[in-house]
Amino acid sequence: AVAATFLAGVVGGLLLGRARTRRSGGERAQIVNLEDATSLDLDTGAVRSVQRADLVIDQEALRDIWTPMHLERLARTYWRFLTRATLGVIRVHYTEEERYVVLLVRPLKLLSFRAPEYEMTPTRGMVRWRIESGLLVAKHGRSGGGYLQIEVRQAPSDDPARAQLHVEVEVANFHPAIASGLGRWLYNVTQSRIHVVVTHGFLRSLARLDLAESRVGRLGGG
Repeated sequence: AVAATFLAGVVGGLLLGRARTRRSGGERAQIVNLEDATSLDLDTGAVRSVQRADLVIDQEALRDIWTPMHLERLARTYWRFLTRATLGVIRVHYTEEERYVVLLVRPLKLLSFRAPEYEMTPTRGMVRWRIESGLLVAKHGRSGGGYLQIEVRQAPSDDPARAQLHVEVEVANFHPAIASGLGRWLYNVTQSRIHVVVTHGFLRSLARLDLAESRVGRLGGG
């Protein structure tokens, strides 16, 4: 319990420090209406956590990035932000079938996911990683339908020159090992807190429109 709380403090401090450093300059769009909603099902112990924001962007810039390739790059940008924000303490490894989130080295798998699923329409894009296992997942919640998802939807805009994108990052049906074994309070002040800080930082970073190159290139991203 002490180790988990200490890790949360270290990672949270790194994230907040980098957020302050990067807050000014370099923004090509605007992030507004940043919100958070996290809930715990008392009967099943499953967590649902949603962080959302609106991205206001030029119509021309939207046309340039509204492609399957850029949806894949958005997915990669999330993992890149996680690694950069934690100064490499948390890293992501790729295989054809899975994604692993590790603490420094590969044997310490915090989370493992199946390969991402993509959906793209003229007004909506979605990428979903289904949760398989990991040190952060309770045994009864492994391969149990939990997932991490990023969804982007075009929303009406009053300005014909500007577009508005609604961006949501959602974790659903996730069964945290900390909450199962050590108590919900500890989960709230450690793992849950880190996730919210990371995701808010990621959403704010989208104002720079700096999308990472895909590691896999399934959708033409290289």
